[in-house]
Amino acid sequence: MVELDAYQNHKWFEITDEAKNQMEKLLAKQPEKYAVSLSVLGGGCAGFKYEWGFIDDKGQIAEGDHTEDWSTGRFVVDEASMMYVAGTKIDWKEEVFGSQFEIVNPNSTSACGCGESFGV
Repeated sequence: MVELDAYQNHKWFEITDEAKNQMEKLLAKQPEKYAVSLSVLGGGCAGFKYEWGFIDDKGQIAEGDHTEDWSTGRFVVDEASMMYVAGTKIDWKEEVFGSQFEIVNPNSTSACGCGESFGV
């Protein structure tokens, strides 16, 4: 049996500086929010879809949820979604016709053309 302490220093996500900056901007525009959140829901054309949102307060974070904290930002993934997104790289891409968070998920075996959903 693997002890949980072995995972204590495990890096669950790679969040680029650009993504962190954007999360900080989102939280600054929504000062009543506690954190930016990412969940995985069933649906979408490939089977699962990413759902971005906010956590209103610390009390909404369950014991098994994963939280990334840095000086002026906070990111949360609920426990049920962790098995689908562990090891994921999250980046922020600025493009001519729009900007968005880009998710590079090593667990994904397929994706739809819109980039909103994925399969495992």
